[in-house]
Amino acid sequence: MGEQEEEPDDIAEPAADSQRFKRLPERVRLEDTVETKDTNVARDPEGGRDTDRDFMFRHLGG
Repeated sequence: MGEQEEEPDDIAEPAADSQRFKRLPERVRLEDTVETKDTNVARDPEGGRDTDRDFMFRHLGG
């Protein structure tokens, strides 16, 4: 290290962190909050097919 460089003071950092959490942030009123969520149309799980008919063709059609 050079003559002008100093080592960081590790003891000072915990004191700063302890001061950081002494006070809680301001409360947010429920009226000031809004829930938003973009939605998409759900995909058709059957893919447009008649699954009952397909089942009958596979298992009963012979």
